[in-house]
Amino acid sequence: MIKIFNYGEVSNDEIFARENIDTNVEGVVTAIIADVIDRGDAALYDYARKFDKAELSTLEVTAEEIDEAFAAVEETFLDILREAAANIRAFHEKQVRNSFIINEKDGVVTGQKVTPIEKVGLYVPGGTAAYPSTVLMDSIPAKIAGCREIVMVTPPSAQGKVNPVILAAAKIAGVDRIFKVGGAQAVAALAYGTESVPKVDKIVGPGNAYVAEAKKQVFGKVSIDMIAGPSEILVVADATCNPKFVAADLLSQAEHDRMASAVLVTDSRVFAEAVSAELERQIPLLSRSEIARASIDKNGKIIVAEGNLMLAIDIANEIAPEHLELCVDNPFDYLDKVKHAGSIFMGKHCPEALGDYFAGPNHTLPTSGTARFSSPLSVDDFVKKSQFTYYTADALAAVADKVAYFAQQEGLDAHAKSATVRFED
Repeated sequence: MIKIFNYGEVSNDEIFARENIDTNVEGVVTAIIADVIDRGDAALYDYARKFDKAELSTLEVTAEEIDEAFAAVEETFLDILREAAANIRAFHEKQVRNSFIINEKDGVVTGQKVTPIEKVGLYVPGGTAAYPSTVLMDSIPAKIAGCREIVMVTPPSAQGKVNPVILAAAKIAGVDRIFKVGGAQAVAALAYGTESVPKVDKIVGPGNAYVAEAKKQVFGKVSIDMIAGPSEILVVADATCNPKFVAADLLSQAEHDRMASAVLVTDSRVFAEAVSAELERQIPLLSRSEIARASIDKNGKIIVAEGNLMLAIDIANEIAPEHLELCVDNPFDYLDKVKHAGSIFMGKHCPEALGDYFAGPNHTLPTSGTARFSSPLSVDDFVKKSQFTYYTADALAAVADKVAYFAQQEGLDAHAKSATVRFED
């Protein structure tokens, strides 16, 4: 059963603590990465046998497999995927940055040049669930940014197949190449390249603890989006909300995995108890009830800020959740008060699932309090910026002594000389 706290009765450390499983994956991941660097494709085939129980004849998904999968998906779902893709595209097109030039002084031009990252690797989880939404969310911004090639990796089934809905989403989103590789070995293959899998410049997408650790270890060799932790949701709800709705929203994240965190902050103890009762009613009805039960019992919390909705917002800011629902009347009155959240869902009719699948804003979000300093995945993640500077001889002559003087304050004579040498004659 979910734990209920009155704010101020216990320490913040206890309220905001999460029960985590300390899994030592670092050494295992280090060994896998070294093996993939050493043996390339042969290691990937061996790991497919070991972890996926799959005997693969080829690592790359063929065009025929993609067409076969596309034909196997219901047309109704294909239409929904297309509509979701259109929403995601429309939202992210607003994020496109332009290069700029400043030419306000005679003989001086400065500016910034925005260039797409050439090759991007997209990790799509497999295992207990298929995530076509991740395909759309992570590849469409890359396409908008202008990335030349998007390479997707995802674990195969024991039959050596990729879930058809994953392949259908990849075709709709415009993914260029797809490989039947999962886990830390997939991250290693993208970072270093193998005979089949091309080396990329950046790796994005969520995964389990092994994938997260692998991304951490290859960072520097390639760029990554973020180190994502378990899914989390925080709902701020007042006493006028329907407890059935709020409980369902909490469970929408609790069913992801046992490590997921679902937190309600409310201004009413009576409402807190009503939501707790509703959770107990709804959990047994879920197909993933065992996972949801473990998540709610271990990491779920209800925090009561009796009669003080603004305190509830302050508590949410302290937690800095991945997903924040403002289940209140007039939610835009509170939007400016929210300082730390990955994605904010406004009002009593805006469940977080809208953001997971359909609304358009990205669902790859900062977790574990990192929303204090980081942002959702966006088009910005798929471009890089170069600065440029141009001075004429006259423009340099006007400032050369100042540049040299500055350099001498740092004890760097060669810096100073490079500014003045052009005028010595």
